[in-house]
Amino acid sequence: MAVERALISVFDKTGIAEFAKRLAALRIEILSTGGTAKLLREAGVAVRDVSEFTGWPEMLGGRVKTLHPKVHGGLLFRRKHAEDKKQAAEQGIVPIDLVVVNLYPFEATAAKAGLTAGELIENIDIGGPAMLRSAAKNFESVTVVTDPQDYDRVAAELENARDTSLVTRLELARKAYATTSRYDGTIAMELERLSAAAGRAELGKKPLLPERVHLALRRQRELRYGENPHQAAALYVTAGRAPEGVAAAKQLQGKELSYNNFVDLEAARSLAGEFRQPAAIIIKHNNPCGAAEQETLLDAYLKAYACDPVSAFGGVLAFNRSVDAATASEVAKLFVECIVAPGFAEKAREIFAAKKNLRLLELPPGALEPDRELQLKRILGGMLVQQPDLGEVSDSELRTVTQRVPTPEEMRTMRFAWKVAKHVKSNAIVFAKDGATLGVGAGQMSRVDSVKIAVMKAQAPLQGSVVASDAFFPFPDGVEEAAKSGATAVIQPGGSVRDNDVIAAADRLGLAMVFTGMRHFLH
Repeated sequence: MAVERALISVFDKTGIAEFAKRLAALRIEILSTGGTAKLLREAGVAVRDVSEFTGWPEMLGGRVKTLHPKVHGGLLFRRKHAEDKKQAAEQGIVPIDLVVVNLYPFEATAAKAGLTAGELIENIDIGGPAMLRSAAKNFESVTVVTDPQDYDRVAAELENARDTSLVTRLELARKAYATTSRYDGTIAMELERLSAAAGRAELGKKPLLPERVHLALRRQRELRYGENPHQAAALYVTAGRAPEGVAAAKQLQGKELSYNNFVDLEAARSLAGEFRQPAAIIIKHNNPCGAAEQETLLDAYLKAYACDPVSAFGGVLAFNRSVDAATASEVAKLFVECIVAPGFAEKAREIFAAKKNLRLLELPPGALEPDRELQLKRILGGMLVQQPDLGEVSDSELRTVTQRVPTPEEMRTMRFAWKVAKHVKSNAIVFAKDGATLGVGAGQMSRVDSVKIAVMKAQAPLQGSVVASDAFFPFPDGVEEAAKSGATAVIQPGGSVRDNDVIAAADRLGLAMVFTGMRHFLH
């Protein structure tokens, strides 16, 4: 059936005048409200006010505009249903065949500084979601448009056939319900900031962990498979927001990214973002096998690679600076799966182009900032939710517990090693010297075994190195192994019931030891 009547009421007015002109050219009657109607008239589009269409004025400060049987009846009545058609005729209800609605920017309003409870409440859209739901339910007859990106597609179909296809209407209906679902979920979470006091609503801070967590995700792309070939996988991004971080990185060359690539790329990106000076990170199976922070990116890469050249083969690399030609020339000697960085010099692109399967990803601005969203992990029957590990220890919070005080150079290196250890799977041990890792022990069931593995993996002498441990040493044996290998200083959280024994062992061995008072387990 030909589209005869459209209702347009949008907050985001991007492209709406041009779209409405295309509808008007098809002699489609346009109903509208408030600011949308004003804008369309100024653009030369003939508009009929919804209040004139329903016979009822906008009221209650604009809270009631489209909540009327003539609007929802016109959207919901089934065009081929005899009784619906009869009742519509009796009540003077005419069809509304096309709805173009987007909602008040509740999420953006909720993020404003100085927000009041009244502003939060008044930016809850009622009429918009109601129309979207009514139109989407009757998708067999009604086209519902929530996204300006769909204007051209809908207008083109109308210009071709005076109607949209059922395929299009069903797809747009799904999109409309996804929009209202996400919108209501956001409202439910934001209303947790409100409290009832002295007979009125007052606005406070968001709870660290909300009572309800509403996720709205949109599939961005299907992946070849998951961790293994028999597992299906896809990348999803937060619906209603522009993609961020690795999910928004521009792939410049190379094969399609896999599930495991994304996991390793995120680990690499996250660690690279810890450093302010030029840094290079090499990740293998979600653990750093080399990391360095130096005065130049080339030196950082060479030192990171020297930590564990065997494990670096087939790894994923991250840099916190644009990759220059000199660094690219060295990296090109090694087989790596992916490289992610804020940019690549033109000459570096030319060098990497010779490796057609190598994936190069350019991060968008701000992608090296820490992830501040809640972290979720699925378990059977539920979901574990926690804050991200953004804990940092100031110089004043570091506590030297041994007789020997670390030298300034030892302290700088311990700071570096502590940052790396935060990104190594527990139990984590990191040997470091001169702003680079020398040996990494990851994911062992006993901490002393992590020390032994880090020593075994080291390619350079460990004499004069420092050691970082993500959690306390439960026995003196870990410290003793580190000292035997040449370490001179240790940074660890402390907190073991045997701390005194561990400190005594460090004093006996001439080590300097610093307690952070903060643990960095990573599971």
